[in-house]
Amino acid sequence: CLGPFKKKRVLHISLNGVSSRPERAENVILPVIPTTFWEHHSSAFWNQLQRAVDYHFNPILYSESRNRSAIVHLGDSLLNKSFFEVTNMGHMKKKLEELPPAMQKYVSHMQRRSYPVLIQPDGACGAKARREDQTPFILFAIKSSELNIKNRQAIRQTWGQVGWVQGVFLLGKEDSHFLGANMSHLLNAENRRYGDILQWDFEDTFFNLTLKDVLFWSWFSRNCGRTLFVFKGDDDVFVNTPKLISYLHEELKKPHAHATMKEFMIGDVIGDAMPIRAKYSKYFVPDSFYKGIYPSYAGGGGVVYSGHLARRLHHISKTVHLYPIDDVFVGMCMLRLNALPIHHPSFLTFDFPSTIKEDPCADHTVLLVHKRGPEQLVEMWLQNSKFSEEFSLSSFTDKHELWFIFFFLL
Repeated sequence: CLGPFKKKRVLHISLNGVSSRPERAENVILPVIPTTFWEHHSSAFWNQLQRAVDYHFNPILYSESRNRSAIVHLGDSLLNKSFFEVTNMGHMKKKLEELPPAMQKYVSHMQRRSYPVLIQPDGACGAKARREDQTPFILFAIKSSELNIKNRQAIRQTWGQVGWVQGVFLLGKEDSHFLGANMSHLLNAENRRYGDILQWDFEDTFFNLTLKDVLFWSWFSRNCGRTLFVFKGDDDVFVNTPKLISYLHEELKKPHAHATMKEFMIGDVIGDAMPIRAKYSKYFVPDSFYKGIYPSYAGGGGVVYSGHLARRLHHISKTVHLYPIDDVFVGMCMLRLNALPIHHPSFLTFDFPSTIKEDPCADHTVLLVHKRGPEQLVEMWLQNSKFSEEFSLSSFTDKHELWFIFFFLL
């Protein structure tokens, strides 16, 4: 199994009195965390895959040092070995044939984790301001798709603009036959101008979003060794960047911050979730594929974690089979680390609660809100800029950049 795991507290923190869950108390909530989140003796496909791998990394059977060495040398080979053995079982072949077409397609390549890089950012760790040689504070890693050019441009001009943060957009490949066009020339031109595209040669589908996490952690571990924080999110969210940076600075000032950063992750934490069995849902997972509940996980609209944790996730992800729901997979990896994300009510991945949605000041009190279109992002950024008291001119490298930002905000 993936345990035993200790129960930990999920802290509910309020920012300026705003809570994404107003019906709950804003102090401390103790989630029900099972010793094993998936059904160990189930005949479901993913469960059997993971059971075969977990035998080699069981903390009861083997020492921590042996497990650490085994992950380095055997991680990928064990995943491939268990995949080959389980998929070739007679009864399992029949179950796989009965999966929905999209799930069958996913299973056909879910053991693969290595894909060629098609486009890379100019900077070693994403786009950044010229002559910037300080330790990167935060990298914004945004999951995007080839066609979402307007979304990327809106982010570059608002909450993800160079000078506040370093940024990179994570892309796969669209089906060129479906699009009727090849986007590679446009994307290369976009990257030459902005230097913030990271694209791999895999099909960009909903189930393959997990690949973006795994491949990003690998890329980050190689290129962003000193980066303190990562914001990983979608390209249709609004982020209050000044407030987020201020919040993270305060976290670093807390006692024992160095130890805390080993497992630091904040977002809109979802607990006690079950797989969706409704066939019409894009989150549909049949019980022949997976049985059990989901571990606590942060909603994928936007989540912040430490650079230290990103490298640990890269390491531990080699012991967990890929799962078609990316947020859940990250939760699985977190639980494998005996860690839990911290719930922050100012991460509104399901939009504002109805009780405060009409409040004209609500936008200025949150860290993140989902979903928003490109035009809304620009409008919200301009409105926040007028009211924000935390804009720091020292974030920009020279006066020319400063005047450029002022010109944009007018």
